[in-house]
Parts: sequence; structure tokens; C-alpha cells
Amino acid sequence: MAEVIVNILVEVLSEKLASVDFSNLGRPEAIEPQLKKWETDLRVIKAVLDDAGQKQISQKAVELWLHELQDLAYDIDDFVDDLTTEGMIRKFHQQSHARTNTSKSWKNMIPSCLGSCTNFTPSKFTYDLGLGSKGAKITEKLNDLVDKKNKLGLDVDVKVERSNKPLEQTSLVDESKVMGREVDKVALLRKLLGNEACNQNVSVVSIVGLGGIGKTTLAKVLYNDKNVKSHFTLRAWVSVSNEFDVAGISKAIFQAVGGGEEQFDSLNLLHEALKEKLESKKFLVVLDDVWNENHEKWERLRSPFLVGAPGSKIIITTRKTEVATVMNSVQPYNLEVLSEEIALSLFAKYVLDEENFDNHPSLGTIALSIVKKCKGLPLALITLARVLKTKERSEVEWKMIMDSEIWNLQDENGILPALKLSYYDLPSYLKPLFAYCSLFPKNYEFDKKELVLLWMAEGFLSRLGGNRSMENAGRQCFEELQSRSFFQHSTAQKSRYTMHDWMNALAKSVAGEFFLLDDEMDVNGRNEASEKLRHFSFIGQRRCVIYEKFKGIDRASRLRTFLPVSISWQPFNPLDSDLVQLLPGLKF
Repeated sequence: MAEVIVNILVEVLSEKLASVDFSNLGRPEAIEPQLKKWETDLRVIKAVLDDAGQKQISQKAVELWLHELQDLAYDIDDFVDDLTTEGMIRKFHQQSHARTNTSKSWKNMIPSCLGSCTNFTPSKFTYDLGLGSKGAKITEKLNDLVDKKNKLGLDVDVKVERSNKPLEQTSLVDESKVMGREVDKVALLRKLLGNEACNQNVSVVSIVGLGGIGKTTLAKVLYNDKNVKSHFTLRAWVSVSNEFDVAGISKAIFQAVGGGEEQFDSLNLLHEALKEKLESKKFLVVLDDVWNENHEKWERLRSPFLVGAPGSKIIITTRKTEVATVMNSVQPYNLEVLSEEIALSLFAKYVLDEENFDNHPSLGTIALSIVKKCKGLPLALITLARVLKTKERSEVEWKMIMDSEIWNLQDENGILPALKLSYYDLPSYLKPLFAYCSLFPKNYEFDKKELVLLWMAEGFLSRLGGNRSMENAGRQCFEELQSRSFFQHSTAQKSRYTMHDWMNALAKSVAGEFFLLDDEMDVNGRNEASEKLRHFSFIGQRRCVIYEKFKGIDRASRLRTFLPVSISWQPFNPLDSDLVQLLPGLKF
């Protein structure tokens, strides 16, 4: 993603430099030429970024060079902002009648919650910036990167042509495109609607299979089946993920069955309220993406379910048979990969809107090769099909995907090559938008408008407007990412969105060391909070926003983002007293 950040910076830098009032700075005759030199060097580097973006896939040295370049790009952007602030402060001093009055005026502009925690004066701020030494370090790093560029043999103006045709949107699972699962659906419907012998009112039906194999999609088909809807009085869908939060899951189920936004002082009170909703009613609960192997946690969660009517069911989807065993599932249902024939038909459905490749035999041969590389995983097949659907139906375009070096790379995080291909194929302006989503935890449900506003706040959309507003540009970017399978509608709340857990892992992989989601609230015990960290998020409602918990983040002295992420069933108060105490101690 470094090539994207630098491209943006080069375009923005000229505008920022034009806004700097050098007359208000000390030694303007030294500063202005230095900044102009940086701009020139960055334009030289920009000319090879397309080539570097391609070569980083297989050449580690190029990848490391791009990471260094991204770090420096952030530093330069910060420096110019500091310079602008320095000029404003000096101008403020010049217009003031007395130094003491100036200090008082500035202090009156600082919120009381911050003013009580720090002795802030313009002169101290100016001194602490240390702009002279920062500028010298940037010049040294930039010269070093220019030298490395020459040694890496990067070519100038290598053009990477990518189509950008929009794809149609839908919020529903298109069952005509859920192929090869007819037998699975019938078997699971029999389990859900039948009267299998069970010594309790509720029984567990588990769907077990690899990541990306289609467990969630099949569960959605079952959940929305008309016979299922009429069979069960109440239905609830909860995305669970790694942390098996009994209170959180219980609250989500309570809300789904009509419980509203009530707050409870204890798990016991919540479970009593949930029992009232479920008592003597036949219900269906789907727990999607479960990893819990702790039987005690499961027993605590299931206690309210026992009051339901006979025939009530719980569907769980999981990658691990052990999870199904812990949750008392009888005979877990193992979902297998698609056969080559079915996989090819599914691919044709998504890329051509046709049943097969009979009308496109030359493309069919290439498609078969691509399908084999996807190893029968629907997520990989659908994602790549949507990539190819944005392109011309030409053998050249399709062979580029088939012959990509990415297929041969070993990924330490186990990320599917097909998903990496889909990321590298993104237009450059979409890459930082997707990488930003690495700040969200797995199965996090987000609102389109809120995410667009976050992108705007980061400055990602500032040059995309054209004749459109930034909000409209952001919405179109969001919809394009959704059309390419990076985002999908939440099953629990149709107005919200989520990412498949493989897509979430991909976002974290491409975001690298500049982004960190601290989902364990243990910054002290982790090394990731390095000096390069620019964007930081944490699970806000866990009541761990205590100053000591964040001491480890002191190493991250150049933060641009400090984002508390709230899980829907546990709202977070951004004016939390601990957080207000914490903010002055952070460095941005």
C-alpha cells in the first residue's frame, strides 16, 4: 500500500507547501528550498511506484523499500503540518500585545479536561517540535531511499492497466448462485424441521468446514428458507468470532427476539429477561463463526434456551469439530469443498451470468485452470470471478490472473492467494480505504455512512471528489468494495455491513505495522505498538481504558488515529473519564 500513500502525498504536498507562510518561519531561506527538494525527489520516486507495486509481490527487498517509503511519507506529511502550525503560532505571537496575554489567550482555547493535565504554551510547543532536526533526518532518509531505488532497478512509468466497471449490488443471498449445496441443504433442513429424538427442548446442529467453504452462506440460505421461517416462532442470528462473550451473545439474542435496548446490571438478570422471551416458544438461533472450546462458557450461554418449546434449534458454524463437540452437537455436519464441475459452473455464474463456458471456449480453458487453483472454495471462486467481471472478456486479461506469481507464494498468515489477487487488482484509491478496515475486529458490524466519514477524516477522499461531494465519492468507493466481495451485508442487521474473516485477515496483512487493532487491551505486553504505528483502535467498551493499560503505546509517538470500536450490544461512551484522562498523555 506504500505506493498508494506516496502517490497521494506527492499530489497533496504541493498544495500544502503553497499554503505555508514562509515569512512567519525562522530561516525561510533554508526551509523553502529543502521542501522543494523533497517534492522533486518524491516525484522521481513516484515515477517507479507502479513497477515497485508489482515487484513487491515476489521481491522482498522491494517490499521493504516500500515500507520504508511509506513511513517516510507519513513523516513528511506530519512535518509540513507541523510547519504550518509553527507559522500560525509565530504569527499569533507577532499580533499579540504581550507575551503573558498571548499565553492566557491560548490557554482559554484549550478544553478544561486537557488544560488541567498539561502546561501548554505556544513557546513550549514551538520548542518541542524541533523542526530543524526533524527536517535533517527526513532529508537523510529520503536520500537513502533514492539511492536504494536506483540499486533495485525499478523501471519508470510502468503502467498497470485495470478496468473499473461497477458491479450490481444486492443485499440478499442469490440462491440461484448457491451451487452444489442442494444435498447439504436438504440434509440440514431435515435436521432443523424434523422431530429427532432429544432429551431436551433444544438441540444443536453444527456445520463444520474450512474457512471460505461457504458455511455462513449455507446457514443464511437455511435461515431465510420459507419453511424454516414458518416453522420457528422466533429467530436470531449472532456473529460470534474468537471471543465467546456470553453476556454479549445473550444480549444480541435478546435484542433479536424483540427485547429492545434494555440494560442489565448482571448476566443473571439478562438471562431471566431472555427466558421470558423464549419460554414455550419454538426458536432458531444461529451462532456464526464459533471458536469456543470451553464447555463451561457454553453451559452458561445455553441455560436460558432450555425453556423453549420442543423442537427449538441452534445452528453453529465453525471450522473445528472440537467446537461442535463442546457445544453438544450430535453428528456434526461436515461441509466439503465443491467438485471441479460445480466450481466451474459457479465461476461461470458470477463472471458471465451463464451456466457454463460453452459460448466462450477459449476463456473456458483459462477459467478451468483458475478454478483448480481455488481448490473448491466458494469464497475464492466468487472473489476472483468478480475481479474478472470488471475486466474485458479477453484471454490476455484472464491469463494475467491465471499466471500471477501470487499463486506460488507461501503466506505466513494462510491468506488465500485468490484474495490477495483481488486486493492487488484494486484501483489505487481503494487500497487505503480497505486497509483502514484492519482497525475493525472480526465480524464487526459497521455502518456505511460512519465508515465514509472515518475515511473523510483520514483525508483518503480529499482528492476523489471531482464534481462529486466527498460523501458521494466515499459511498461509491464503499459500493465498489462491496461489489468485489470485500464487504457484505450483515445477516443480523440488513442496514449494516461486515467482512468475511478471511477478508479481515487480508486487511490486517496489507495494512502492516502502521495499523493496529488492540483487541486484547494489553499494549504493554506487545511489541506491535512501535514508532511506526500511525493508526490505533481498541475495543472501547471493555472498561480497560485506564492510563496504565496504554503506557506501552507511548512508543507510538506519531498517531493519526485513536479509534475506540464499540460492539453493538455494548455501547461505548467517548467521554469516559478514564479516556479523558488518557488523551493528554498520547502523542499525535
